[in-house]
Amino acid sequence: MVLEAIAIYPNSNETKTQVTEVTDMAQSEVSEQTEMLTPPPSSDGGRRWALHWIIGVILVLAIIGILGGEIRSRVKAETNLRAVTAQMAVPSVAVVKLKLTGPTEEVVLPGNIQPFISSPIYARTDGYLKKWYYDIGAHVKAGDLLAIIQTPEVDEQLAQARSTLTTAQANLALAQITRDRYESLLKKHAVAQQDADNAEGAYTANKAVVDADTANVRHFEALVSFEKVYAPFDGVITARNTDIGDLINSGSSTAPRTDLFDISQTSSLRVYVSVPEEYSQGVKPGETAADITLAEFPGRRFPGKLVRTSDSINTTTRTLLTEIDLDNPEGTLLSGSYAEVHLKIVARNSAFLLPVSSLIFRNEKLQVAVVHNGTASLKDITPGHDLGDQIEIVAGLKPDDQVIVNPADSLVTGQSVKVVQAALPGDSK
Repeated sequence: MVLEAIAIYPNSNETKTQVTEVTDMAQSEVSEQTEMLTPPPSSDGGRRWALHWIIGVILVLAIIGILGGEIRSRVKAETNLRAVTAQMAVPSVAVVKLKLTGPTEEVVLPGNIQPFISSPIYARTDGYLKKWYYDIGAHVKAGDLLAIIQTPEVDEQLAQARSTLTTAQANLALAQITRDRYESLLKKHAVAQQDADNAEGAYTANKAVVDADTANVRHFEALVSFEKVYAPFDGVITARNTDIGDLINSGSSTAPRTDLFDISQTSSLRVYVSVPEEYSQGVKPGETAADITLAEFPGRRFPGKLVRTSDSINTTTRTLLTEIDLDNPEGTLLSGSYAEVHLKIVARNSAFLLPVSSLIFRNEKLQVAVVHNGTASLKDITPGHDLGDQIEIVAGLKPDDQVIVNPADSLVTGQSVKVVQAALPGDSK
C-alpha cells in the first residue's frame, strides 16, 4: 500500500509533501505492526512476537530506504533540469570583428572587349568581283591585296577621257603656235592688235580644257585603281561578305554600298567600362590599375591600363564611360568577348566591412547587433558601398565592436547572449 502511494512531482514542494505523507504512513504501519506483535503471556508466544517484531522493523526500514533513494534521485534530476533550462534560455551567437577597408578597393564591373581598330572595307568603284585572296581569320598586313573588281565600264571611260585629253592637248599646241606667231607679227605691225589678243585668248581657253581633261583622266585612273582592294592596316579578316561574280556597288542614292570585308586590329584591344557615379572620383587615367578576367581563363588576369574617360556622367545610366587598353600580341583574347574588369579605386574615406548577413532590417533604420559583456545591443548604422556578400559601414560602429552574424529576428537590446565562436571578417555565412 505504501509503494502505490509513490508518485512523480515536478517541483521540490510536492516532493517534500510526499516525503511527509510517506513518513506518516510508515509510522502508522509501524504502530499497527507493534499492536499486532504485542507479545502473548506464554514463552513460545514471546519468541514468536520478537520474531514478528524484528521482521516488521526490517520491512519498515527497507521501505523507508527505498523511498529515500527514489526521492533523492528525483530531487537531483529536477535540479539538473532547472540548470539546463536556465542555460538554454541564453541564446548562443557568432560574432565577427570589424575590418577596415584598405587604401584602395577593388570594384568588379562588366565590360566588352573590342578591337583597337575595326573597319568595314567598301568598294570605291562599280563592277563585278573578279577574285578574293583572304577569307575570315586570315592575318593580313597593311597593303596586302584583298580582292580584284572587274570594271569594264570604268576602263572604257578612262580610255575615252585619255582620248579627249589628247585632242585638247593638240588644240592647245596649235593655239600656242598661233599665239606665238601673232606675237611675232604684232612686233612688225603686220597684224592688228585684236588678232593677237584673239590668239592669246584661244591659247588660254585650250589650256583650261587640257587641265580639265587631265583631271578627268586622273579621276578615272583613280577609279580603275580601286579595282584592287588593299588592307588599310595590319589586322584579322573577321568577315567576308561577297564572292566571285557578285555585283559591286560603290554607293549611290538608290543602291547601298557593298561591304566586301570586315577587318580588325587585335594586337591591341580596348575595353569600355561604365563606372557608377559613386566611384567616378576615384577613377584617374594613368593612375587607376585595371585587370581583366574572363570565364574561359579561370584564375588568370590580364593587366590593362586605364587611358581615358569621357569626363562626363551619362544622365541616363549615371555612369562614367572609361576606356582600358591592353596588349594582345599573341591574339589570346578574342574581340567581342565578355569580360570582368577589376578596378583598384582609391578609397575616399575609411570604412568598416561587414558581411551582409549581419544586417537587421526592421521598421527603424538599418541596424546591427553588437555584444558587450554578454549583452546584445542594437545600433543604427549608415551603409556605404554594397560589395555583394559584404557591405561598407561608414558610420555607427566602433573599431572594437563585435557584431553578431545572422541575428535572430527576436533579438532586442539588453538581451543576454553567449558568444560561441568568432567568425572571420569576410565570412557571410
